Amino acid sequence: MFFIISSVQSFATDAGKQNSGFGGVQVGTITYSFLSMPDQSLSSILSYTVQSGLSSVELMGDPVEQYAGIPESGDPNAIRQWRTTVPMDKFREIRKMFDARGVKIDILKLGDPDWSDAEIDYAFNVCKVLGARGITTEISEKAAKRMAPFAEKHNRYVIFHNHFQPEDPNFSFDKILAYGSKLMLNLDCGHYYGVTGKNPCILIERLHDRIASIHMKDKTGPKAPNPNENQQFGKGQTPIVEILQLVQKNKWPITCDIELEYDIPQGSDAVKEVTKCLEYCRAALLPVKKK
Repeated sequence: MFFIISSVQSFATDAGKQNSGFGGVQVGTITYSFLSMPDQSLSSILSYTVQSGLSSVELMGDPVEQYAGIPESGDPNAIRQWRTTVPMDKFREIRKMFDARGVKIDILKLGDPDWSDAEIDYAFNVCKVLGARGITTEISEKAAKRMAPFAEKHNRYVIFHNHFQPEDPNFSFDKILAYGSKLMLNLDCGHYYGVTGKNPCILIERLHDRIASIHMKDKTGPKAPNPNENQQFGKGQTPIVEILQLVQKNKWPITCDIELEYDIPQGSDAVKEVTKCLEYCRAALLPVKKK
């Protein structure tokens, strides 16, 4: 049995910066988790991350581009022009801002296979300036074919996120990954389990060398009375502890990122709930036996 440490100060290092790497497994979050918080500026998102005790993120692209001055008009031509001409100075500022607070930008959610070549190049250039391993986008065969050459060109990963695609019996992770060696997976274990009812550990075992990160969330399975429903960590059926301990046991370099999607209880907020999720993951990776 294990118990949960109740203070995020338990995650602090001797240098005073939080460290959410536990037992050899890096636990982070996608900053989408803070979408319900009142201030969506980049500086506030960074503060939410620090308050939650996290030391790495998959960073959503919208606040990054807003900080860098993307046109607010929404005009596609103006936005395309901006993306293909904007200097990298503001993005360098962002990296310094995150570095100063002890938060690693692990992955950047920016870019789209429907963008022009120049815009995709821009996404990868921003990725490199921020020090991220790669960019995330939605999984599809079309996206793999389009994005693989850019991943090779920029020597960064394209990391594909799944929603409910695995529900289709004709869907194949392998077919998509075959388009390029720098195509990786951001496996959403909750969505995968929620629509298939299959233990994600089986897939992780088989494709571990092509998985860059896992979105950690708890859901019910497809045969539950409330199928495919988000739950607080430990209250659903997704084997979160088993997944974390599998990554830990095999020492795979897979980042396990919390994605907060369950309904936030009254009186709480996203920062408090992400902290609870982090504590749950920590207890799974650093179990302490009761005397």
